[in-house]
Order: sequence, then C-alpha cells, then structure tokens
Amino acid sequence: MTKGYVAAVDIGGTSLRVALADLSGKVIARWSASTEGIRDAAVVVERIRAGVEEMMREQSLEKSALRAVAAGAPGVTNAAEGVVIATSYLMGWRDVPLRAMLEEALGVPATVDNDVNAAALGEGWAGEAKGIRDFVFVAIGTGVGAGIVLNGKLFQGMGWTAGEIGYMLVPGTPEEPVERGKPGALEGVVGGEGIRDYWQSAWRAKKTGLPRILHATEIFDAAMQGDELAEAVLHRSAKTLAYAIYNMALVINCPLFVLGGGVGMHPALVDETRRILYERGTRIRPEIVSSTLGADAQLMGAVRLALDLVTME
Repeated sequence: MTKGYVAAVDIGGTSLRVALADLSGKVIARWSASTEGIRDAAVVVERIRAGVEEMMREQSLEKSALRAVAAGAPGVTNAAEGVVIATSYLMGWRDVPLRAMLEEALGVPATVDNDVNAAALGEGWAGEAKGIRDFVFVAIGTGVGAGIVLNGKLFQGMGWTAGEIGYMLVPGTPEEPVERGKPGALEGVVGGEGIRDYWQSAWRAKKTGLPRILHATEIFDAAMQGDELAEAVLHRSAKTLAYAIYNMALVINCPLFVLGGGVGMHPALVDETRRILYERGTRIRPEIVSSTLGADAQLMGAVRLALDLVTME
C-alpha cells in the first residue's frame, strides 16, 4: 500500500490538533484550533472535519485519498466500541459515540482511544520506547495518567481504566475520598494544578523572592536556580512520583518508564525522581527517561492507530 493518507487527532480540554500523514507514517500537514469552553462533542467533530478537509485542500488531495482517522480523547474510552465513557470537567463528555460520529463526518473508518494510551503507542512506535515490549508512559500535565504497554500491546483493563494512576494512593498523598470529577490523590501532589496550589499555600514572602502565582514548570525552573521553597516543592512532587513508579514497577516489573507531558518532561522533575527512586537500592530500578516525542506523542500514536486500520482493510 503506497497510496492514501490518514488523519490523526489529539483532542484536549482547551485545544484540538489534527495531522495528516501518508501511509509510511510521515506527517505532511498539521492543523489546530481551540476547544476552550466547548462541551458539545458534535462541535468538536465538526472542527475535526473542517481541519481535515482544509489540510486535504492545501495538499491538493481528493477526499477519496483519505483512508482512515484515529483520535485520542482525554478520558476513559472504550476502544472496542469507540465510545468516550467520561472525560474531565473541562469537556464533561459522557458516553459519546465518537467513532461513529467521526465515521459519519469523514466517511472513512475511525478508531478512538484514551489520549495517554495513544501517546504510549506513539512513544513505542517512534519515540524513546521504540523496540521496548514492556513499558509505562506517564503523562503529567494538569493531571496525571499512564499508558501501560505489556508484551507489545496496550493493557487497558476490563473497564478501560487501566493507567488511571492519578487516583493512586501513595505516602504523602491525601487520604480523603475523592469526589467524581475532582483531581485524584496523586494528581493533587504531582499534577501541574496540584503543584501550583501547593506552592500558593506554602508561599511566604520571607521564604522566597518569587511571585505567589507561578506555574509548575516555573517553580521547577526556580528550583534549578537554587530557590529553597521551589526546591522543597520539587522534592515533594518527585518523591511522591518516585513512590508511584516504584509501586508500579513492583507489580508490572517493566524496565522502562517514559515521562511525558509539559510538567512530566521537565528535567528537574525527571532528574529528582530518578535520584530518589535509585536511592531505594537496586532491587527495583527501572530506567526513567523523558519522552523524545514530547507534545507529538499523542498525534503519532493516533497516526499509528489509523495506519493499523488501513492494514485491516
């Protein structure tokens, strides 16, 4: 197969990214739009259709050249049925038949999965985990999630919630029950929003010369420059993340953890997490690395999913 193209979609709570790739997996065009404040799935699908058609026109391609589309959605997704069971409060989706909606809008076969699962596939296909059959991709942005690949295949669990590690309980995380739609215990310490909130609660003018309002990555930048309060916040997050990775490594016994997401890829967090984990000794010592695909991990995973659809035709 040498003719045809696939569309890959990364749906976020505030942004939408679409890529067009040939059947070798090479991305030939990109398109993006805002989803901020949009909760209607039909509106998002219409924007995807518009984006795909715009890229096809720009590349002087007929609509018939499109062979398949794949999308990563930010929530629990039944990949077999193509239904997004639930997303975060940013989108508020419940039981959205996204696959069917995409197929109707674009007229080609479609497949959908959780966005972090898609990122794990991308990293295993074209990133840091290429050639590795057992690994975990840990995405840390506003929240925390994981894509688990075992024996070369995604492990999704019987309820499609495998990898929802944001709700993991480890030492240092809150023990109170979490309300539906609220950040989980691990997210509250390691996620970008939780880090920002903790910084604000710990902030005192006599402790730091930095502003009270900072993003997680800015706090980590300050830690690398020697700010003591920022160093303490970094250490708290890295220690909690290291415990979570240690526990996952005990259960799954995989050799590699890839850290992705805007917060997870920060070198200060990667280095401190690795240092704390390795202090535990050599019994459980998986390799901890930063994603090489970065923000493109989800898109490349969606490309891979779409190509798999084409090979099944």
